[in-house]
Amino acid sequence: MTEKPSSEDQGAAPLTGHCLCGAVTIKARPVRPHVEACHCAMCRRWGGSAFLGVQCGPDVEIEGEDHVTRYASSDWAERGFCSQCGSNLFYRFTPADNYSFPAGLFDDLGGATMSEQIFVDEKPDYYDFAQKTVMKTGAEIIAEAEAAGFSFD
Repeated sequence: MTEKPSSEDQGAAPLTGHCLCGAVTIKARPVRPHVEACHCAMCRRWGGSAFLGVQCGPDVEIEGEDHVTRYASSDWAERGFCSQCGSNLFYRFTPADNYSFPAGLFDDLGGATMSEQIFVDEKPDYYDFAQKTVMKTGAEIIAEAEAAGFSFD
């Protein structure tokens, strides 16, 4: 949750994707050229396992918004899903209006790899990822966000 360069600075190509039934389409530019895994209990409950997300910032296009249901999962985040097919569509960090989308929504990630895993202290024993990545605990993620000026009172 540290300050990130804009996608324009990185020259990232836009990603396009859609939900399972196609009622909702997404077009967004990633702010990082990789996938990140979140192991927090909320993400695992939401999707059945770790959330494998692509951070795309606030500049996104969502077509089919009338099929998007938004759920405030905490005081600082909301999650979206398709009301037609139930596909998970996004996690949005509301204080910064930043979106993370499930990697599986996109048609082509252009060779992106997993580079970071967060809330590793909440990861259950029944799965592990083979990639060598940066590993951060929940306390480390909250401390980074607070250092960036966000509060979680």
